[in-house]
Order: sequence, then structure tokens, then C-alpha cells
Amino acid sequence: MTEQDPTVPAGERGAPGQFVQSLARGLGVITAFDARHPRMTLSDVARRTGLTRATARRFLLTLEELGYVRSDGRLFELTPVVLQLGYSYLSSQALPALAAPHLETLSARVEESTSASVLDGSDIVYVARVSTHRIMTVAIAVGTRFPAHATSMGRVLLAGLGPEQLAEYFRTARLERLTPHTLTDRADLEADLARVRAQGWALVDQELEIGLRSVAAPVTDGTGRVVAAVNVSMRVGMPGASAGDPVGDVVPPLLECARRISADLTATGR
Repeated sequence: MTEQDPTVPAGERGAPGQFVQSLARGLGVITAFDARHPRMTLSDVARRTGLTRATARRFLLTLEELGYVRSDGRLFELTPVVLQLGYSYLSSQALPALAAPHLETLSARVEESTSASVLDGSDIVYVARVSTHRIMTVAIAVGTRFPAHATSMGRVLLAGLGPEQLAEYFRTARLERLTPHTLTDRADLEADLARVRAQGWALVDQELEIGLRSVAAPVTDGTGRVVAAVNVSMRVGMPGASAGDPVGDVVPPLLECARRISADLTATGR
């Protein structure tokens, strides 16, 4: 069933035909249970959700069959299986705590700022950061967003997407030129993503901001899926910029940091 739900504001429904009313109603039944209403009768559920008794009964029995709800014949209550619905969110929230000590160690070793981020739509979102000095004109904190195409962590995260997900990204993303060095051509970006997959890390040189170079590596879960990225940011052509071969010096400890975080995620069942 894909009809629009008239109770949902038009601006929140998405394109016509894409709103699944039965799914919305089923989720509404689950969220009707709370601390004040941990156990409810059929009539209680119908009243709190605005559904008819017959409709509420169908949803409750379906949820019971799937293991999300249990009943003693009169009262219904949620089961711990419902926690699976928040698994992805809880996994992502565990990342900052797991990554922090490894980012601290990496930052102390390379004497540069380090970060971790996840992909959200066409942006990366910072979830952890250790800053040693100010290297950008825009302050970075947890929650800061940057376009994925112009960042090393974004390249790593995009390289970890499946073909359909990547095609969707290119369909919806705005490949804005932020500096004269920013890659905005899809073919060029896809070629770079292929290189990132092959070598296991990404280098972005002054594509987000002039004077900023960064190197990133993927963080994977227990299935090998790329779920986050970590990076090291360096100044280029400025006072205090790293001498010698900063990329060559940084990549090995960066990869080791990413491996350690991935191992911790796996060990915690994330």
C-alpha cells in the first residue's frame, strides 16, 4: 500500500507514491508504547494511535508474529527485539568513544590533527576530532559537515559504497568547486574512487580549502563494510607545514589507527 497519509504534513511525505502508509502505522503502534504506557490493551493502542480496533489488532498480531510484541491474551507489550530497530544508530554512536583513544594516539605520533566521520547523504559528518592546531579558516567540531566529494574521508566513504548507492550519490549530490583544485567531474571522481579502493586510503590536496591536505583510511565493521573514515589533516605551503614526505610518513600509522578502530568495532559486535 503506497497511498499518502493525510495526517502527515505534505512537506514531510516525499514524492507521491513513495509514502508507505501501512509502514507508518506499524511504526506508530510501536512508538505508542512508552514509559507511561508499557503495557496496553487493544483498545488502548487503538486510542493512542487513532486506528480502528480492527486495524490496531492486525498490526499488533503482525508485530507479535515477528517477535516485536508479546501478549498475555489481554495486554500487549514490546519485547527486546525492538532494540534491533535502533542497532545501526547505536552502532554509529559507539564509534566516537571507540575511536577517541586511537585518534589521540595517532595525533600524538604524527603531530597533526586527526578526525573520524560518517557519511550522511552527500556530506560527511564529524563524529570525533583531536585538534593540535588551527589549520582551517572554518572551525571543526563534532557535527561539522563538509561535502564528501572534496574531502579525503568523503572519498574513502564513497569508495566503500555499492554500485547502486554510488550511482544514487552522483544523481543527487552537488559537486561544487570549492577551490581551483576541487574535482567536480564525475569521471575524474570515479577514477579517484577506484584508486582509493585499490590502495586502501585517500589523499585530497587542497580541494576543500587552500593550504589543507588530508589523508584518510576506512573503518570497517565485522562484515568488512566501510562504516566510517579517519583522517590526518596537514598544512601545505604555510608556516608550520610538515617537511619531508608527510604523506609517506602519515599513511602507515593512519592505516594502523583505522585497523585498531575496526577491530574494536568488531570485538564489540558493532
